[in-house]
Amino acid sequence: MATVDVTPLRRHRDFRLLFIGRFVSFFGSMISSVAFPYQVYQLTHNVLVVGLLGLVEFGPMLLFAFVGGALADARDRRAMVLLSEAALLVCSAVLVVNAAIPDPQVWLLFVIAGAWGVLDALQRPSLDAMLPRLVDRDELTAAGALGGLRGTLGQILGPALGGILIAAFGLPLTYGVDTATFVVGLVCLWLMRAVPPPVDAERPSIRRVVEGLRYARSRQELLGTYFVDMIAMFFGMPMALFPAIAQGLGGPKVLGLLYAAPAVGSFLFSATSGWTNRVHRHGMGVVVAATAWGVAIVGFGLAPSLWAALFFLALAGAADMMSGIFRGVIWNQTIPDSLRGRLASIEMLSWSSGPALGNFEAGVVASIFNVRVSIVSGGVLCVAGCLLCALALPLFRSYDARLYPLAPDPRSGSVKQEKQ
Repeated sequence: MATVDVTPLRRHRDFRLLFIGRFVSFFGSMISSVAFPYQVYQLTHNVLVVGLLGLVEFGPMLLFAFVGGALADARDRRAMVLLSEAALLVCSAVLVVNAAIPDPQVWLLFVIAGAWGVLDALQRPSLDAMLPRLVDRDELTAAGALGGLRGTLGQILGPALGGILIAAFGLPLTYGVDTATFVVGLVCLWLMRAVPPPVDAERPSIRRVVEGLRYARSRQELLGTYFVDMIAMFFGMPMALFPAIAQGLGGPKVLGLLYAAPAVGSFLFSATSGWTNRVHRHGMGVVVAATAWGVAIVGFGLAPSLWAALFFLALAGAADMMSGIFRGVIWNQTIPDSLRGRLASIEMLSWSSGPALGNFEAGVVASIFNVRVSIVSGGVLCVAGCLLCALALPLFRSYDARLYPLAPDPRSGSVKQEKQ
Protein backbone atom coordinates (compact mmCIF):
# COMPACT_ATOMS: atom_id res chain seq x y z
CA MET A 1 0.00 0.00 0.00
CA ALA A 2 1.06 3.61 -0.57
CA THR A 3 -0.20 4.80 2.82
CA VAL A 4 2.08 5.02 5.84
CA ASP A 5 2.37 1.88 8.01
CA VAL A 6 1.27 2.66 11.60
CA THR A 7 2.05 -0.79 13.03
CA PRO A 8 4.82 0.44 15.39
CA LEU A 9 2.43 2.97 16.93
CA ARG A 10 -0.22 0.32 17.54
CA ARG A 11 2.13 -2.28 19.01
CA HIS A 12 4.64 -0.42 21.18
CA ARG A 13 3.71 1.86 24.11
CA ASP A 14 7.13 3.49 24.51
CA PHE A 15 7.34 4.22 20.79
CA ARG A 16 3.94 5.96 21.04
CA LEU A 17 5.13 8.07 23.97
CA LEU A 18 8.33 9.01 22.17
CA PHE A 19 6.36 9.82 19.01
CA ILE A 20 3.94 12.14 20.86
CA GLY A 21 6.59 13.84 22.97
CA ARG A 22 8.96 14.44 20.08
CA PHE A 23 6.18 15.73 17.86
CA VAL A 24 5.06 18.36 20.36
CA SER A 25 8.52 19.57 21.37
CA PHE A 26 9.78 19.52 17.78
CA PHE A 27 6.72 21.50 16.71
CA GLY A 28 7.73 24.18 19.19
CA SER A 29 11.33 24.11 18.03
CA MET A 30 10.15 24.72 14.46
CA ILE A 31 8.32 27.82 15.65
CA SER A 32 11.61 29.11 17.07
CA SER A 33 13.44 28.06 13.89
CA VAL A 34 11.56 30.87 12.13
CA ALA A 35 11.68 33.38 14.97
CA PHE A 36 15.41 32.95 15.64
CA PRO A 37 16.88 33.90 12.21
CA TYR A 38 14.11 36.46 11.76
CA GLN A 39 15.15 38.19 14.97
CA VAL A 40 18.82 38.15 14.00
CA TYR A 41 18.03 39.59 10.57
CA GLN A 42 15.82 42.30 12.06
CA LEU A 43 18.59 43.29 14.48
CA THR A 44 21.47 43.19 11.97
CA HIS A 45 19.93 43.34 8.43
CA ASN A 46 22.82 41.15 7.27
CA VAL A 47 22.36 37.76 5.51
CA LEU A 48 25.95 36.81 6.27
CA VAL A 49 25.32 37.14 10.01
CA VAL A 50 22.21 34.96 9.68
CA GLY A 51 24.26 32.35 7.83
CA LEU A 52 26.90 32.53 10.55
CA LEU A 53 24.34 31.22 13.06
CA GLY A 54 24.59 27.76 11.52
CA LEU A 55 28.36 27.80 11.82
CA VAL A 56 28.19 28.87 15.47
CA GLU A 57 25.77 26.02 16.22
CA PHE A 58 27.83 23.47 14.32
CA GLY A 59 31.16 24.21 16.07
CA PRO A 60 30.07 23.02 19.54
CA MET A 61 28.13 20.18 17.94
CA LEU A 62 31.33 18.96 16.28
CA LEU A 63 33.23 19.13 19.57
CA PHE A 64 30.62 17.27 21.62
CA ALA A 65 29.17 14.80 19.09
CA PHE A 66 31.51 11.94 19.96
CA VAL A 67 31.00 12.59 23.67
CA GLY A 68 27.28 12.19 23.12
CA GLY A 69 27.82 8.99 21.13
CA ALA A 70 30.06 7.44 23.77
CA LEU A 71 27.58 8.32 26.52
CA ALA A 72 24.72 6.82 24.49
CA ASP A 73 26.54 3.47 24.48
CA ALA A 74 27.37 3.61 28.20
CA ARG A 75 24.38 5.27 29.91
CA ASP A 76 20.61 4.97 29.99
CA ARG A 77 19.56 6.46 26.66
CA ARG A 78 16.18 7.70 27.85
CA ALA A 79 17.82 9.56 30.74
CA MET A 80 20.27 11.24 28.36
CA VAL A 81 17.42 12.51 26.17
CA LEU A 82 15.42 13.63 29.22
CA LEU A 83 18.24 15.69 30.74
CA SER A 84 19.17 17.38 27.47
CA GLU A 85 15.51 18.17 26.78
CA ALA A 86 15.29 19.93 30.16
CA ALA A 87 18.32 22.03 29.29
CA LEU A 88 16.77 22.97 25.93
CA LEU A 89 13.70 24.21 27.82
CA VAL A 90 15.98 26.57 29.79
CA CYS A 91 17.48 27.89 26.54
CA SER A 92 14.00 28.60 25.19
CA ALA A 93 13.09 30.50 28.36
CA VAL A 94 16.21 32.67 27.93
CA LEU A 95 15.03 33.56 24.42
CA VAL A 96 11.69 34.70 25.84
CA VAL A 97 13.41 37.04 28.29
CA ASN A 98 15.86 38.39 25.70
CA ALA A 99 13.06 39.14 23.23
CA ALA A 100 11.00 40.90 25.92
CA ILE A 101 13.66 43.39 27.02
CA PRO A 102 13.80 46.82 25.31
CA ASP A 103 17.21 46.15 23.73
CA PRO A 104 17.56 42.44 22.74
CA GLN A 105 21.17 41.29 22.61
CA VAL A 106 22.50 39.69 19.41
CA TRP A 107 25.47 38.18 21.25
CA LEU A 108 23.08 36.27 23.51
CA LEU A 109 21.39 34.75 20.44
CA PHE A 110 24.76 33.43 19.33
CA VAL A 111 25.37 32.00 22.81
CA ILE A 112 22.04 30.17 22.60
CA ALA A 113 22.92 28.89 19.13
CA GLY A 114 26.13 27.44 20.56
CA ALA A 115 24.27 25.88 23.48
CA TRP A 116 21.82 24.28 21.03
CA GLY A 117 24.78 22.71 19.27
CA VAL A 118 26.13 21.22 22.50
CA LEU A 119 22.75 19.88 23.66
CA ASP A 120 21.86 18.47 20.26
CA ALA A 121 25.21 16.65 20.19
CA LEU A 122 24.50 15.12 23.60
CA GLN A 123 20.86 14.26 22.88
CA ARG A 124 20.69 13.05 19.30
CA PRO A 125 22.91 9.93 19.52
CA SER A 126 20.88 8.58 22.46
CA LEU A 127 17.61 9.46 20.72
CA ASP A 128 18.59 7.72 17.48
CA ALA A 129 20.08 4.72 19.29
CA MET A 130 16.80 4.11 21.14
CA LEU A 131 14.75 3.31 18.03
CA PRO A 132 15.96 -0.27 17.40
CA ARG A 133 15.18 -1.01 21.06
CA LEU A 134 11.59 0.24 20.83
CA VAL A 135 10.31 -1.61 17.75
CA ASP A 136 10.91 -4.95 16.01
CA ARG A 137 13.46 -5.21 13.22
CA ASP A 138 10.88 -5.69 10.47
CA GLU A 139 9.18 -2.48 11.67
CA LEU A 140 12.25 -0.24 11.33
CA THR A 141 11.33 1.10 7.88
CA ALA A 142 7.78 1.88 9.05
CA ALA A 143 9.11 3.49 12.25
CA GLY A 144 11.49 5.60 10.19
CA ALA A 145 8.65 6.73 7.94
CA LEU A 146 6.52 7.59 10.98
CA GLY A 147 9.40 9.59 12.40
CA GLY A 148 9.64 11.41 9.09
CA LEU A 149 5.90 12.05 9.12
CA ARG A 150 6.14 13.41 12.66
CA GLY A 151 9.02 15.66 11.74
CA THR A 152 7.44 16.99 8.56
CA LEU A 153 4.17 17.78 10.31
CA GLY A 154 6.19 19.84 12.78
CA GLN A 155 8.08 21.50 9.94
CA ILE A 156 4.83 22.43 8.21
CA LEU A 157 2.79 23.58 11.18
CA GLY A 158 5.62 25.09 13.22
CA PRO A 159 7.01 27.59 10.67
CA ALA A 160 3.53 28.51 9.42
CA LEU A 161 2.34 29.23 12.96
CA GLY A 162 5.66 30.90 13.77
CA GLY A 163 5.20 33.46 11.00
CA ILE A 164 1.65 34.21 12.18
CA LEU A 165 2.70 34.52 15.83
CA ILE A 166 5.56 36.88 14.98
CA ALA A 167 3.30 39.11 12.91
CA ALA A 168 0.36 39.08 15.34
CA PHE A 169 1.92 38.90 18.82
CA GLY A 170 5.67 39.48 18.53
CA LEU A 171 8.75 37.48 19.39
CA PRO A 172 8.36 37.05 23.20
CA LEU A 173 5.08 35.14 22.92
CA THR A 174 6.39 33.19 19.93
CA TYR A 175 9.35 31.92 21.95
CA GLY A 176 6.99 31.32 24.88
CA VAL A 177 4.94 28.82 22.87
CA ASP A 178 8.14 26.87 22.17
CA THR A 179 8.96 26.85 25.90
CA ALA A 180 5.53 25.39 26.72
CA THR A 181 5.90 22.55 24.21
CA PHE A 182 9.04 21.30 25.95
CA VAL A 183 6.95 20.51 29.03
CA VAL A 184 4.86 18.00 27.06
CA GLY A 185 7.98 16.39 25.66
CA LEU A 186 9.50 16.02 29.13
CA VAL A 187 6.34 14.38 30.52
CA CYS A 188 6.28 11.79 27.71
CA LEU A 189 9.96 10.97 28.21
CA TRP A 190 9.39 10.62 31.97
CA LEU A 191 6.60 8.09 31.37
CA MET A 192 8.77 5.89 29.15
CA ARG A 193 10.60 2.89 30.54
CA ALA A 194 14.36 3.06 30.93
CA VAL A 195 16.52 2.18 27.93
CA PRO A 196 19.69 0.86 29.62
CA PRO A 197 22.99 0.53 27.77
CA PRO A 198 23.88 -2.73 25.95
CA VAL A 199 24.99 -5.63 28.13
CA ASP A 200 28.58 -5.35 26.85
CA ALA A 201 28.78 -1.59 27.44
CA GLU A 202 32.03 -0.12 28.75
CA ARG A 203 32.93 3.21 30.31
CA PRO A 204 33.17 6.10 27.82
CA SER A 205 36.71 6.59 26.61
CA ILE A 206 38.75 7.81 23.67
CA ARG A 207 39.42 4.18 22.78
CA ARG A 208 35.70 3.53 22.49
CA VAL A 209 35.25 6.59 20.28
CA VAL A 210 38.10 5.46 18.02
CA GLU A 211 36.53 2.01 17.85
CA GLY A 212 33.34 3.55 16.44
CA LEU A 213 35.26 5.62 13.90
CA ARG A 214 37.19 2.58 12.71
CA TYR A 215 33.98 0.61 12.29
CA ALA A 216 32.40 3.40 10.23
CA ARG A 217 35.52 3.68 8.06
CA SER A 218 35.42 -0.07 7.38
CA ARG A 219 31.88 0.15 5.99
CA GLN A 220 31.72 1.74 2.53
CA GLU A 221 27.92 1.55 2.73
CA LEU A 222 27.93 3.81 5.78
CA LEU A 223 30.48 6.21 4.32
CA GLY A 224 28.25 6.64 1.30
CA THR A 225 25.26 7.64 3.41
CA TYR A 226 27.38 10.20 5.26
CA PHE A 227 29.11 11.76 2.25
CA VAL A 228 26.12 11.97 -0.08
CA ASP A 229 23.99 13.70 2.53
CA MET A 230 26.78 16.11 3.49
CA ILE A 231 27.33 17.04 -0.15
CA ALA A 232 23.63 17.56 -0.79
CA MET A 233 23.13 19.73 2.27
CA PHE A 234 26.37 21.72 1.98
CA PHE A 235 25.83 22.84 -1.59
CA GLY A 236 22.02 22.80 -1.70
CA MET A 237 20.93 24.37 1.59
CA PRO A 238 19.72 27.97 0.94
CA MET A 239 17.56 28.44 4.07
CA ALA A 240 19.81 31.18 5.44
CA LEU A 241 18.63 33.24 2.48
CA PHE A 242 14.91 32.85 3.27
CA PRO A 243 14.63 35.97 5.51
CA ALA A 244 16.14 38.12 2.74
CA ILE A 245 13.89 36.54 0.10
CA ALA A 246 10.79 36.97 2.27
CA GLN A 247 11.60 40.61 2.94
CA GLY A 248 10.55 41.53 -0.60
CA LEU A 249 7.65 39.08 -0.85
CA GLY A 250 5.41 39.96 2.08
CA GLY A 251 7.38 39.67 5.32
CA PRO A 252 7.02 37.07 8.10
CA LYS A 253 3.99 35.28 6.64
CA VAL A 254 5.87 34.53 3.42
CA LEU A 255 8.89 33.51 5.49
CA GLY A 256 6.76 30.87 7.19
CA LEU A 257 5.62 29.53 3.80
CA LEU A 258 9.20 29.22 2.55
CA TYR A 259 10.27 27.29 5.64
CA ALA A 260 7.16 25.10 5.53
CA ALA A 261 7.29 24.21 1.81
CA PRO A 262 10.05 21.54 2.03
CA ALA A 263 8.20 19.96 4.92
CA VAL A 264 5.02 19.74 2.83
CA GLY A 265 6.90 17.65 0.29
CA SER A 266 8.41 15.51 3.04
CA PHE A 267 4.99 15.01 4.59
CA LEU A 268 3.42 13.89 1.31
CA PHE A 269 6.27 11.45 0.75
CA SER A 270 5.99 10.05 4.28
CA ALA A 271 2.21 9.74 4.05
CA THR A 272 2.55 7.61 0.90
CA SER A 273 5.67 5.70 1.98
CA GLY A 274 4.18 2.22 2.34
CA TRP A 275 5.92 1.17 -0.89
CA THR A 276 9.36 1.82 0.62
CA ASN A 277 9.08 -1.50 2.53
CA ARG A 278 9.53 -3.25 -0.82
CA VAL A 279 12.75 -1.38 -1.69
CA HIS A 280 15.99 -3.27 -1.02
CA ARG A 281 18.58 -1.22 -2.97
CA HIS A 282 18.76 1.44 -0.29
CA GLY A 283 22.15 2.82 -1.35
CA MET A 284 20.96 3.63 -4.87
CA GLY A 285 17.78 5.05 -3.34
CA VAL A 286 19.87 7.53 -1.33
CA VAL A 287 21.83 8.56 -4.45
CA VAL A 288 18.68 9.12 -6.50
CA ALA A 289 17.03 11.10 -3.71
CA ALA A 290 20.03 13.37 -3.06
CA THR A 291 20.43 14.06 -6.78
CA ALA A 292 16.72 14.92 -7.03
CA TRP A 293 17.22 17.34 -4.12
CA GLY A 294 19.90 19.19 -6.10
CA VAL A 295 17.73 19.40 -9.22
CA ALA A 296 14.83 20.78 -7.17
CA ILE A 297 17.08 23.44 -5.59
CA VAL A 298 18.15 24.57 -9.06
CA GLY A 299 14.46 24.85 -9.96
CA PHE A 300 13.85 26.90 -6.81
CA GLY A 301 16.65 29.30 -7.73
CA LEU A 302 15.25 29.78 -11.24
CA ALA A 303 11.57 29.91 -10.22
CA PRO A 304 9.79 32.95 -11.74
CA SER A 305 7.12 33.25 -9.03
CA LEU A 306 6.43 32.52 -5.35
CA TRP A 307 4.21 29.54 -6.13
CA ALA A 308 6.80 28.00 -8.45
CA ALA A 309 9.42 28.47 -5.74
CA LEU A 310 7.19 26.76 -3.18
CA PHE A 311 6.61 23.85 -5.60
CA PHE A 312 10.33 23.21 -6.06
CA LEU A 313 10.96 23.50 -2.32
CA ALA A 314 8.25 20.89 -1.73
CA LEU A 315 9.87 18.63 -4.33
CA ALA A 316 13.19 19.04 -2.53
CA GLY A 317 11.54 18.11 0.75
CA ALA A 318 10.13 14.89 -0.74
CA ALA A 319 13.58 13.94 -2.00
CA ASP A 320 15.11 14.67 1.39
CA MET A 321 12.59 12.43 3.16
CA MET A 322 13.24 9.60 0.71
CA SER A 323 16.96 9.87 1.42
CA GLY A 324 16.39 10.00 5.17
CA ILE A 325 14.23 6.87 5.25
CA PHE A 326 16.69 4.78 3.25
CA ARG A 327 19.72 6.04 5.18
CA GLY A 328 17.97 5.18 8.44
CA VAL A 329 17.22 1.64 7.28
CA ILE A 330 20.88 1.03 6.40
CA TRP A 331 21.98 2.33 9.79
CA ASN A 332 19.39 0.62 11.98
CA GLN A 333 19.48 -2.80 10.30
CA THR A 334 23.23 -3.26 10.04
CA ILE A 335 24.92 -1.50 12.99
CA PRO A 336 25.37 -3.56 16.21
CA ASP A 337 23.55 -2.17 19.26
CA SER A 338 26.80 -1.88 21.21
CA LEU A 339 28.07 0.61 18.58
CA ARG A 340 24.76 2.32 17.89
CA GLY A 341 25.33 5.43 20.00
CA ARG A 342 28.81 6.14 18.65
CA LEU A 343 27.71 5.57 15.06
CA ALA A 344 24.67 7.75 15.68
CA SER A 345 27.04 10.59 16.60
CA ILE A 346 28.76 10.20 13.22
CA GLU A 347 25.38 10.09 11.50
CA MET A 348 24.37 13.26 13.32
CA LEU A 349 27.49 15.05 12.14
CA SER A 350 26.84 13.91 8.57
CA TRP A 351 23.30 15.26 8.36
CA SER A 352 23.81 18.31 10.58
CA SER A 353 27.17 19.52 9.27
CA GLY A 354 25.79 19.95 5.76
CA PRO A 355 22.93 22.31 6.71
CA ALA A 356 25.03 24.22 9.26
CA LEU A 357 27.94 24.77 6.88
CA GLY A 358 25.64 24.98 3.86
CA ASN A 359 23.72 27.92 5.29
CA PHE A 360 27.02 29.70 5.89
CA GLU A 361 28.18 28.88 2.35
CA ALA A 362 24.90 30.18 0.93
CA GLY A 363 25.27 33.43 2.87
CA VAL A 364 28.88 33.92 1.71
CA VAL A 365 28.10 33.32 -1.98
CA ALA A 366 25.00 35.54 -1.80
CA SER A 367 27.02 38.36 -0.22
CA ILE A 368 29.66 38.10 -2.98
CA PHE A 369 27.29 37.65 -5.92
CA ASN A 370 23.54 37.56 -5.29
CA VAL A 371 20.83 35.30 -3.89
CA ARG A 372 19.91 33.62 -7.20
CA VAL A 373 23.53 32.76 -8.05
CA SER A 374 24.01 31.27 -4.60
CA ILE A 375 20.97 29.00 -4.88
CA VAL A 376 21.45 27.80 -8.48
CA SER A 377 25.20 27.19 -8.22
CA GLY A 378 24.65 25.23 -5.02
CA GLY A 379 22.08 22.96 -6.67
CA VAL A 380 24.35 22.24 -9.63
CA LEU A 381 27.30 21.39 -7.38
CA CYS A 382 25.03 19.16 -5.29
CA VAL A 383 24.07 17.05 -8.32
CA ALA A 384 27.68 16.76 -9.50
CA GLY A 385 28.97 15.86 -6.03
CA CYS A 386 26.35 13.15 -5.42
CA LEU A 387 27.04 11.46 -8.75
CA LEU A 388 30.81 11.51 -8.15
CA CYS A 389 30.33 10.05 -4.68
CA ALA A 390 28.21 7.20 -6.07
CA LEU A 391 30.92 6.39 -8.64
CA ALA A 392 33.66 6.43 -6.00
CA LEU A 393 31.79 4.09 -3.59
CA PRO A 394 30.56 1.04 -5.56
CA LEU A 395 29.62 -0.99 -2.45
CA PHE A 396 27.38 1.85 -1.35
CA ARG A 397 25.52 2.30 -4.62
CA SER A 398 25.07 -1.48 -5.01
CA TYR A 399 23.96 -2.09 -1.40
CA ASP A 400 21.12 -4.63 -1.26
CA ALA A 401 19.52 -5.43 2.11
CA ARG A 402 18.64 -8.95 0.87
CA LEU A 403 22.34 -9.79 0.50
CA TYR A 404 23.76 -8.06 3.56
CA PRO A 405 24.33 -9.83 6.92
CA LEU A 406 22.13 -8.05 9.45
CA ALA A 407 23.36 -6.99 12.88
CA PRO A 408 22.02 -8.78 16.00
CA ASP A 409 18.48 -7.76 16.91
CA PRO A 410 18.74 -5.70 20.15
CA ARG A 411 15.16 -6.64 21.13
CA SER A 412 15.52 -10.40 20.80
CA GLY A 413 19.22 -11.05 20.94
CA SER A 414 18.95 -13.14 17.77
CA VAL A 415 21.21 -12.90 14.77
CA LYS A 416 19.75 -13.14 11.31
CA GLN A 417 21.84 -14.97 8.77
CA GLU A 418 22.92 -13.46 5.50
CA LYS A 419 20.53 -14.27 2.66
CA GLN A 420 22.04 -15.92 -0.35
